[in-house]
Amino acid sequence: MRTALLLIATLAQAEDIPLPALTEGPPAPGRRATITAPEYRGTKVRHLLTLPEDWTPDWKARGRSWPVIVEYTGNHFPTSGSTGEVEGAGLGYGLMRGRTIWVVLPYVAKDGKNNERTWWGDVDATVRYAKTNVPRVCAEFGGDPGRVALCGFSRGAIGVSFLGLHDNEIAGLWRAFWTHDHFDGVREWKGQEWGSPLARYREEAVARLRRLGGRPLLITGGDEGTRRLLEPITDRGVTFLTVDMKALYGKFPNEAVPHPHTDRWPLRPSEVRRKAERWLEEALR
Repeated sequence: MRTALLLIATLAQAEDIPLPALTEGPPAPGRRATITAPEYRGTKVRHLLTLPEDWTPDWKARGRSWPVIVEYTGNHFPTSGSTGEVEGAGLGYGLMRGRTIWVVLPYVAKDGKNNERTWWGDVDATVRYAKTNVPRVCAEFGGDPGRVALCGFSRGAIGVSFLGLHDNEIAGLWRAFWTHDHFDGVREWKGQEWGSPLARYREEAVARLRRLGGRPLLITGGDEGTRRLLEPITDRGVTFLTVDMKALYGKFPNEAVPHPHTDRWPLRPSEVRRKAERWLEEALR
């Protein structure tokens, strides 16, 4: 009984880190800005950019650069609170909290005029967007191209491989990878041509995963299916961390999150967050 009361008290005292405020203006330190790339001017296709709190416009003259965390969001899934929009992302910010450049990439819809909220939209356009805009962010805002991590939640966790390892060119952008809840090739996605039947989907996923090349990979919310998939592909650089959502939040829904399938857990202080943070710091060192 006493242990339960202590847990409830601890959960009540936990203060989630707030996401930076959204701004309609240009990128600024400690603020989330929506950016329309030149190629998509006049459309609603956009990515999200947050600059480090110590960023200054004269970064180049001062010889400054920062690591970059690039993120893909989950599907539109109201049950879990996932909006499917770049503005709804939260996973990547929680670990480094204003110490890196944070970019949330879109899935370009097939009409080329909107962000896709469910699954991939136009895969080629989505991959091309990353190839163009990740180097652009580095060049324009001081991101270190040798210290770029790719992360994603749910749909985005699959996208870390499905999109981020789509071909050798995009695979070369990343120094490290982090997935939370789901993983490319583990389960069949019925009704999706790319994700079914399982045998073909898994064969294609394995081909993508071979592009990891031993680079650091953090898997949170993974399972034995993920381990079995990766075992014959690589035995280097893979780290699994268990995230106990009940220990973090108690019952669901609650004031912070409606469902345990969420990207918000890194915003809450915890030992697993500290471990993931240390992993990321080391991977981008």
